[in-house]
Amino acid sequence: MSAMIEVRGVTKRFGDFTAVDRVDLHVAEGEFLTLLGPSGCGKTTLLRMLSGFETPTEGTLVIGGEDVTHLAPYRRNVNQVFQSYALFPHMTVEENIGFGLRMQKVPAEEAARRIAEVIDLVALKGFEQRKPHQLSGGQRQRVALARAIVPRPKVLLLDEPLSALDAKLRQQMQLELKRLQKHLGMTFVFVTHDQEEALTMSDRIAVFNRGRIEQIGSATEIYHKPCTAFVADFIGEANLLDAELVSRNGTTGRIRVEGGLELTLALSQWPQDHSRALVSIRPEKVLVSKSRIEAENVFQATVREELFQGVLDRLHLETGAGTRLTAVVANESAILEAIHAGDQVWCGLHVDDLIVVRPA
Repeated sequence: MSAMIEVRGVTKRFGDFTAVDRVDLHVAEGEFLTLLGPSGCGKTTLLRMLSGFETPTEGTLVIGGEDVTHLAPYRRNVNQVFQSYALFPHMTVEENIGFGLRMQKVPAEEAARRIAEVIDLVALKGFEQRKPHQLSGGQRQRVALARAIVPRPKVLLLDEPLSALDAKLRQQMQLELKRLQKHLGMTFVFVTHDQEEALTMSDRIAVFNRGRIEQIGSATEIYHKPCTAFVADFIGEANLLDAELVSRNGTTGRIRVEGGLELTLALSQWPQDHSRALVSIRPEKVLVSKSRIEAENVFQATVREELFQGVLDRLHLETGAGTRLTAVVANESAILEAIHAGDQVWCGLHVDDLIVVRPA
């Protein structure tokens, strides 16, 4: 699939501060790419450079095969949906959606047809004559989306457009936005700091930290195979343990993690010519039971703390050797029967669930 967006060695400085640092990125035509990271990591600055509201200090931006590095925003075939929606309060839904078409001088008959199409697409039929103050938050967000897609840009840029919505509506709009993107086949670049949102919606995720991309890949790759300690800890939750390689046995190795617990992992994970590394273990990968577990790594631990979280229970564990781990298990009586703080439990870890990551 051809690249719709190419970011080549792009850096953006504001005085002595480097907001984006030598970023390379390719976004395929029709892809839903999410830029994910904490506040101040550079993701919104990159989005603003793609839209033309900022100019790179160094590097090149290509959209649809055209070098747009120094092009004004109105000369780029992109549109943006802002966090605030930025609707015109004195205009109706229909007038807000059609604003861009009027600026492009699209003939009235063609404009009316396209406006009607997107109103249907975003489920706003019957709301055409309402003003923004007469709409709910979700409806205003749909108007902003419709206004952005009706001119048919090559790329749609979305700057945390769901952050103002309540949790339930936000989840609903995530699914609707993904459905809309697939229907249109348009390239979406979406900015968020919400990990769940990124995992739910994206074809690929670019995880930003301190102006650079730490890792880029599918939601599954990013979650299950994090490359760095930052990615492992930022996406979901991770037990991060310093480890020492004790012995090798064919394709597996024996490691000793901080606190003294010894575990087996796949040697393909271990960096060559290193005796020490950092290992990430997702809490939900730690199997917990009152009886012995079948797994490559089996050990006993004491439940130091049990936190009830509705569907899940969070268990803080400590082995006899002194290694501390967090486990997250489904809150089902058949699994958690009689497991409480102070209890001794059996724990299990599969070899493939120990992931070696680069330190932060």
